[in-house]
Amino acid sequence: MTDVRSADPAVAEPSPPSASPDAGRTGRGAGLRAGADTVLPAVGLLVALAVWWLTARLELIHPAALPPPGEVLTAFVDKPAQLLEHTWDTMLEILTGFALSVAAGVLIGLSLASSRTVERMFTPLLVAVNAVPKITLGPLLVVALGWGQKPILTMVFLLCFFPIVLSTATGLTTTPADLAELVRSWNASRWQAFRKVRFPAALPQIFVGLKVGMPLAAIGAVIGEFQAGESGLGYVITQYAGIGDTATAWAAIMLVALVSILLYSALVLIERIALPWVRETTSSR
Repeated sequence: MTDVRSADPAVAEPSPPSASPDAGRTGRGAGLRAGADTVLPAVGLLVALAVWWLTARLELIHPAALPPPGEVLTAFVDKPAQLLEHTWDTMLEILTGFALSVAAGVLIGLSLASSRTVERMFTPLLVAVNAVPKITLGPLLVVALGWGQKPILTMVFLLCFFPIVLSTATGLTTTPADLAELVRSWNASRWQAFRKVRFPAALPQIFVGLKVGMPLAAIGAVIGEFQAGESGLGYVITQYAGIGDTATAWAAIMLVALVSILLYSALVLIERIALPWVRETTSSR
């Protein structure tokens, strides 16, 4: 009996599929982008420090106003516990005020998006409130709310809620036409359309407002501490600048910048985890 497997030696066993060159290039590209995300910010920081050092070295700005980076580092090393304690206070104020802004901003944006009448009634008022220089309200907030966290949190709220309102209203009123048509074809209720389509489609735009608002929250916290603070980095800046210790004041300024970067990066990470489909459906640079 003839073995069927040896009857036709010309028939070869199927070879395993080879890896796609495009897949390899995609993997290498992702690796290069990840490396660039780590290296390029460090390079930018080194360039900024070099410019700062050169400016202080040549005394293009008076050393009393801009001390060299080494003096700022020394000031931080001399007072690490004190500066970190005030940093924690400022971070709590930023996060608390930002959370209040997110809650109110999303609700107000939802109200504006749900009714054309409400939008026409209150949009001019919101624009007017946003146009007022917030630092001018500092003394009035102290008179109305006293010293401490209340005027500081109010300042944070006033500075960062408007971008959240605007981005929420914009996102909810610009649902893609194909998704809106799909909802109509389902005969979905307004709540189902909002929960399943409109709100998820608006999330990328809402996160834009959140990312704009986060640095503004840090600015609001520092301005509030200038006016009414009994602790925090803004309080440190005013106290040490007032006695001529600008190196410590600049150390506090650098900590404000560091806190802003960390909170903004955390928000970007949350966006990537919560909305993975955004990066997959949009073009990347």
